[in-house]
Amino acid sequence: MSSTATDVVRLLTVKGETLAVAESLTGGLVAAEITSVPGASKVFRGSVTAYATELKHDLLDVDAALLATRGAVDPQVAAQMAAGVRKALGTDWGIATTGVAGPEPQDGQPVGTVFVAVDGPFAADPGSAGGGKVEALRLNGGRAEIRRESVRSVLALLLKGLAGEQTGNERAQDTERNGGF
Repeated sequence: MSSTATDVVRLLTVKGETLAVAESLTGGLVAAEITSVPGASKVFRGSVTAYATELKHDLLDVDAALLATRGAVDPQVAAQMAAGVRKALGTDWGIATTGVAGPEPQDGQPVGTVFVAVDGPFAADPGSAGGGKVEALRLNGGRAEIRRESVRSVLALLLKGLAGEQTGNERAQDTERNGGF
């Protein structure tokens, strides 16, 4: 269990919000990381591991034309996966991973190309696409390293979104709980 996953669960709990996960290249590792945190059942609703491209459309409502023209390794696909799992599982937040862990390139993308996305109740922001944020990654290393870094990155992106959505009162409570002033 990572400190990032612990922080995600803690902030979701404080806010009374819920989370769902859509995974491709990480194959369930994000969900496993979150559920390794005690108390995760208060905030984690579930996950969809849509490893096969057609399942991204069938289960997560990713646009079929987008998948046909761009492939599964695309920033818009990641954004639609996050939004789709959020809607499908009825949560406040949805996160997603899609990419190429190797050993071979996929959809014209080299090994290490990864897109992570968060969809949630963001304030209006020029960098957001329909309530979501996407981060493009170019990762080095072997398959296991790429998958681990993808998990770390999507949780960090979610944590950034959660921290940005906290109200002043929640920040004050959190600081007080941790011995600050």
